[in-house]
Amino acid sequence: MSASLPVAEPEILEESSIRAQRLWCTVVHDDPVNTMSYVTWVFHSYFGFSLPVAEARMMQVHTTGRAVVSRGARERMEVDVTAMHGYGLRATIEPLGDDGHGSASDSAGGE
Repeated sequence: MSASLPVAEPEILEESSIRAQRLWCTVVHDDPVNTMSYVTWVFHSYFGFSLPVAEARMMQVHTTGRAVVSRGARERMEVDVTAMHGYGLRATIEPLGDDGHGSASDSAGGE
């Protein structure tokens, strides 16, 4: 007769723990008010993007209507969205898709 090994109980993660692990993104949307140079300046000033990256992100907003400008924990994305609103830009927070992009498969390459 062999001794039986103790059976480990399955670990159940709390919903808040799972939610905390989910990544989110800040999406800036095109608007008819802000100039391209102003949006480039905001991206360069606030996010610290190099000028070529800030310009590329601005062009993505201008040509496709939206661009992912930051990714991370929800709380941090809420700070970024609030900051974008403070600069007068339209921005939203979205869950990051499984492919590492926003829900509409935005690309934020070049960081």
